[in-house]
Order: sequence, then C-alpha cells, then structure tokens
Amino acid sequence: MLWFQAVLTPEGWRSDARIVVKDGLIADIATGVPAQPGDERHAVAIPGLCNVHSHAFQRGMAGLAETRGPEGDNFWTWREVMYRFLDRLTPEDVEAIARLAYIEMLERGFTRVGEFHYLHHDPAGKPYANVAELAERIAAAASHTGIGLTLLPVFYAHGNFGGAPPAPGQRRFLNDVDGFAKLFDASKRAIANLEDANIGVAPHSLRAVTPEELGHIVVLAGKGPIHIHAAEQTKEVEDSLAATGMRPVEWLLDRAKIDGRWCLVHSTHMTAEETRELAASSAVAGLCPITEANLGDGIFPATDYLGAGGAFGLGTDSNVLIDAAGELRALEYAQRLQHRARNVLASEQGHSTARTLFDAALAGGAKALGIAGSGLRKGASADIISLNAADSVFAGRAGNALLDSWVFAGGSVDCVWRRGHKVVASGRHRDREVIQEHYLRVMKRILG
Repeated sequence: MLWFQAVLTPEGWRSDARIVVKDGLIADIATGVPAQPGDERHAVAIPGLCNVHSHAFQRGMAGLAETRGPEGDNFWTWREVMYRFLDRLTPEDVEAIARLAYIEMLERGFTRVGEFHYLHHDPAGKPYANVAELAERIAAAASHTGIGLTLLPVFYAHGNFGGAPPAPGQRRFLNDVDGFAKLFDASKRAIANLEDANIGVAPHSLRAVTPEELGHIVVLAGKGPIHIHAAEQTKEVEDSLAATGMRPVEWLLDRAKIDGRWCLVHSTHMTAEETRELAASSAVAGLCPITEANLGDGIFPATDYLGAGGAFGLGTDSNVLIDAAGELRALEYAQRLQHRARNVLASEQGHSTARTLFDAALAGGAKALGIAGSGLRKGASADIISLNAADSVFAGRAGNALLDSWVFAGGSVDCVWRRGHKVVASGRHRDREVIQEHYLRVMKRILG
C-alpha cells in the first residue's frame, strides 16, 4: 500500500490518500485517512505522463550536432549528422541506447513511451533475417526498464513528395507496402509478452509516403493509434504546396479522414484555419518543444490551438534532453517569448499555468497512445510519480504551486511506480548503474 500526504486525482488535489494497487491497477484510493502500519509513505503523488513521440536511438547522438557548419544550420543539416550516426549502430547498440533513454524518461516524469520506430534494417539497408529484429530490441529495452510501450512501426518509402527516390542515408528505414505489412505483423509478436503494450502505425510523413500507400498503411492500424510527422519545417510546407497544391496539415484534414486515432506530430507551421480545424478534429497534436527548439523548427501556435479546444500530448522526439517538466516549460516559454507576456497558456485568470498544461498533456498523451483513461483513479494503471518533498523549491508549497515549482523552478522527482512496481527510488532507476555502464561502453566504441 502507498500513502501520500497529497495526491493529484481527476477531481483535484486530495490529502492523506491511501492507494491500493492490485495486478498493476489502482484498486482503490481512499482520501482523508491515516497511513496504516506497513504502508510506504511519501509526500506528493502525481500521475505519470505519456511520451507520445520518441526516436530512442537518437539519445546516443545528443550533443553531437551542436557545431556550426559552413552554411546555415537547420533541420536538414542536422539530419545528415543523424544519418551518419545511425549507420554505426548494431541491434545491440540500439537496445543499449533505448534502455538508457527509457530509464531517463522514467526518472524525469514519463511512465509510457510512444516509440516512433523507423530504424528497421542493417547498415546496408537489407532486412535482418528476423525482420522485426530492431523492434524486438525496443521491446526488450521497455521490458528491462519497466516503461510502458506503444510501438509505432514507421512506414517510409520515399525521399520527398511525389514518390521521389530516397536518399542513401534513408536506406535503413525503407519498405514497400507488402514488406511493411510483414514487419507490422512481426512487430505485434515482438510486444506480445509485454505487460499492457500496444501497437499502432506511423506513416512517417507526406514526404515519405504517397497517398495510395497511406491508405494501405492506415488500414493496418485497426483501432490502434496512427502517428505522422506534419508541417515540422517551412521547407516541408513549401514542398507540399508545390507537389499537391495543399499544405501538409490541410491535406491530412481534407484527404485522410482524420479521427481520434491520429496524432499529428509537430504541426508547427499551420495557418489560422488549419489551427482551428485541427483543434476541432478529434486528433491530438504531438508537441516536442525541446527538440523543436533545438532544431530551430519554429513555434507551435499553442495560444490559438488551445483556445480553440485542441488536444495535445508531449514527446521528446530526438531525445536531446529528456525531461517531462522541461517539455511543459519549453512549451509555455516559447509562447512568452513570442507574445511578450507571462502565463500565456493558463486556462483563465487565477489558474495555474503548470496545472493547465499538465492536465492537457496527461489526457492528450493517453489518447494519442491509445490508452483508455488517464490519471490516478480507480481502475487506471498504477503509474505514479512522487515529487521530492526535500527539494528546496517545494518548501511551503501546496496544491498547484507544487506543479508550478516542478515545471518552472526545477523541482525533482523522488520515486516512480509503473504498474505498481517501484522502478525509481531517490531519483534513480533501479538498474541505472548496470544500464549506464553498458551504455558507456557502447558509446565509447561507436564514437571512438
């Protein structure tokens, strides 16, 4: 049994709460009750967040693309660095990097990850004898670390709009429709033994998938999630207009029959009309503010989107920095810089900015990853974060001020339970030393 001085529930903050966990689920939450002998006692509990968009292997290249080149650096020059890095990776390397990324997610407030998994083949671009070799490595990393997994195998076939030939650096990603269907079936088997794992599909982008291919790939998802990159860079929007006469988000809203299964990742560059229409759809915008800032992508129109009732989830994308609170902070700070104002995304006067964003990311993230319900409530997965009450930034705080201090003042995480299993204690994952030591050996070999 777990007992907390304060718990953030769907109904709001509750004091003196005793959480009963059975078979990985919250069997009961009693509030206003004393702790019982044998209860594990902590100060503050909040729900774990879903990370809706991760490329786990890119954690290994964090910091390697921060040297200015001879021309203007942007997403496209960063991508060349990424291609050179991934060409060095073995399946064992992919698993080692994913393990480290996943323990960092758990230590920093994420309890589930949507792995947008597009690294499928060997360095020569040939399928492994087991076509789901690398999907199995992702599943193994999730199993070892304890993080919840929504696997999103990526269909990638072309280098640009109109079915343009792929670039050499993309050879490890590529499939045709029939090959992807086999990969998808094998990926389902790869996660079959993972507790509460699920699967969706991820047509990479309208750059990499033709309309005909998109139709075939979406069918494979069934009722599962469908994720796609959209309008991340201005060049993508310009290329889309040249090839189709429509902007990427405009095309998806008009031609793809967007529904509640869809997550449009980034959606950074939208017109006012696209913003309203995406908000009015049942889709989720997958926002990755730290990566979007690191790559110089641009600023998502969050003020207008949230004002129109749009749903969003948070992702760590390139994993250049993994921090759930940091993603929330970056989302708000970008709006403050753009609008030269403060507390821009708070829902209304008198409301906490961090609470507004946390609640929205919690609900939108669960929806984007195909998880029924969210939050600390009876019947939900026991995915619980305890904040470190000994951290000085929490001194004298209560209620929403705790969230504001976590997000904006650098408050830290103490413990994490995933499906009721304690995977983080005193801010460190239970297997950090072993996983980190293996990771360090791998990276020294790759970069040596």
